[in-house]
Amino acid sequence: MAKDELMNYEQALAQFEVVIGLEVHVELNTKTKMFCGCRNEFGNEPNTNVCPICIGLPGSLPAVNKRAVESSIAIGLALGCQIAPTGRFARKNYFYPDLAKNFQTSQYDEPIAFEGALEVEVPSGNKFNVLIERAHMEEDAGKLTHIGGATGRIQGAEYSLVDYNRAGVPLVEIVTKPVFGAGAEAPELAAAYVRSIRDIVKAMNVSDARMERGNVRCDANVSLRPIGSEKLGTRTETKNVNSLRSIERAVRYEIQRQAAILAKGGTITQETRHWHEDRGATSSGRPKSDADDYRYFPEPDLVPVQPSAEWIESIRATLPENPAERRKRLAAEWGFSELEFRDVVNAGLLDQIEETVAAGAKPQAARKWWGGELARVANAEDKDASELNITPAQVAELAELVESGKINDRLAREVLTFVLAGEGSPAEVVAARGLEVVSDDGALIAAIDEALAAQPDVLDAIREGRMQAAGAVIGAVMKAMKGSADAARVRELLIQKANS
Repeated sequence: MAKDELMNYEQALAQFEVVIGLEVHVELNTKTKMFCGCRNEFGNEPNTNVCPICIGLPGSLPAVNKRAVESSIAIGLALGCQIAPTGRFARKNYFYPDLAKNFQTSQYDEPIAFEGALEVEVPSGNKFNVLIERAHMEEDAGKLTHIGGATGRIQGAEYSLVDYNRAGVPLVEIVTKPVFGAGAEAPELAAAYVRSIRDIVKAMNVSDARMERGNVRCDANVSLRPIGSEKLGTRTETKNVNSLRSIERAVRYEIQRQAAILAKGGTITQETRHWHEDRGATSSGRPKSDADDYRYFPEPDLVPVQPSAEWIESIRATLPENPAERRKRLAAEWGFSELEFRDVVNAGLLDQIEETVAAGAKPQAARKWWGGELARVANAEDKDASELNITPAQVAELAELVESGKINDRLAREVLTFVLAGEGSPAEVVAARGLEVVSDDGALIAAIDEALAAQPDVLDAIREGRMQAAGAVIGAVMKAMKGSADAARVRELLIQKANS
């Protein structure tokens, strides 16, 4: 596949204004699908969660999932949207093999929620008010698996398999208005916005919000226009990007790719594009029509959704703490510096640290382990920290073992390795592998004597007040005892020996 020409990022921003638009799809975690009683479960055998309704067999009649409507209203309220007194379903007609009905039941001109806004903070600390055009209900499509070919995409595949288990799963699609003024931070803003949506729906417990499973996924629209121009440029839509890192990279790539084309007098094709994580690039998908060009027809089998004011207010009363307010509260409670707290948020570790503190750890200790060793392991394995085989309660237990002096930092890192490998809780690993710090004076004195035999001048140096000399003996003792010695106690015993 030929490589796209890319313009230097800073040069692209000097010539063009970036305009982005984001469409975030949130799968709801209802027990059943949107319009039928089939199970809404992930990971089942292909084509086992299906029925005549969700695969569109003739004569089948859909019925709206009340819980899905309730969750959709809750999402709209959390985003500051107005809730429509009447919302209608429509048939969005387009052919694709994962739509057995050849249409998607969605909402068109009467969405359930509209005209909202969400304040989003990017890593630099800058804040943007992202305007939300609408949030509408629809059903998910099935899942295609393309067999053959080098990329796993439909291009070059020998054939495709369809799993309709996902067909009919309740979705809420949240669509922003065009976002202006982000400039160089457009990629970071896109990722931060999706993170905020994910955090909101997770806190509300209306979605499992696992991006790696596609519970939350983003279509990122990018267009460029010359600096000073009023006319919007032609946009591309990078489809179904399902990680925060990929969203940021995909937006940045499209900016550079489009800028290189426009700078040479070329034109941008309005199309969908695919993101390839392995090579950090987008590729052409299919020509993309505007929404107005789709064939929408009123859904004849579903009555309008007309939530009462009382029902809406009862849902509003159940909303959890606003994520922005939660962050302010936690920052004050934990006493982190502005930079420390920003690093926690940007790393997506807020939930883990909050749960670890709730389990008894001190905030700084929780930040230390999640933001240090565990973040390093997650990055090495290309995982989110939440996917690691360790719980906040176990991290809190590890921190307590360190604070109590039963293990030191070096041993704690070793313990973490075994916990992540599934050998049990930190306390169980310490007991099973004998990793507790050695505080027994007899064993420590023997190790000190052995170290002094190789460094006899250390005691005289300590007597003369040159305490830094003690470090060599302490280091030798720690090495001999494989890091299990109580370093503070070794230092005390060494000073006692020097003064005796």
